[in-house]
Amino acid sequence: MPLSIDDLNSTQIDVLKEIGNIGAGNAATALSKMIAKKIDMDVPKVNILEFKNVPDLVGGPEIAVAGIYFKVTGDITGSIMFLLDTISAKQLTNLLMDRSESQDSLDDMEISALQEVGNILAGSYLSSLSVLTGLTLVVSVPSLAIDMAGAILSVPVILFGQVGDKVMLIETDFFEGSKHVKGNFFLIPDEDSFEILLKSLGVI
Repeated sequence: MPLSIDDLNSTQIDVLKEIGNIGAGNAATALSKMIAKKIDMDVPKVNILEFKNVPDLVGGPEIAVAGIYFKVTGDITGSIMFLLDTISAKQLTNLLMDRSESQDSLDDMEISALQEVGNILAGSYLSSLSVLTGLTLVVSVPSLAIDMAGAILSVPVILFGQVGDKVMLIETDFFEGSKHVKGNFFLIPDEDSFEILLKSLGVI
């Protein structure tokens, strides 16, 4: 039987949490370079939780969110999702475009910018993981959707439901002056990938 997230012990979970912390730090650095401004970051919260509890983190399944989805290939395979509530999505585009405010809805340019920054942030996380493990990891072109949280989260639920009912979540808060961006980063390895990942980290 492949190892799933449900089978992890406390030591293995701690190692995954540390990777989450390092990845979030690298993501903050990448975002800072992208906008040429200093980005501060709270200590990330890294949790293993059940899918059914995820929508509550953004205010419930009917709250509108932006979800940026990636497929991961290489030595391990799986999925990544970067989830932002719409307020954080607007703040992030304001940061990228160096403006204080904009209209309520996201225009095509802002959607493109969100995809690009999502690509950079996901790449930062995967780069950290690759350096720590020595594994080759490749991320796909990002796919962005804006919908209710319940609908957005149905994609990883369907994919990950084949392995277990839990997901690794990294909550990250970025700050630039008064602007605050709260991002939720999901790492969803496919079957067999957890075992490969943990073996490369020397905890299995």
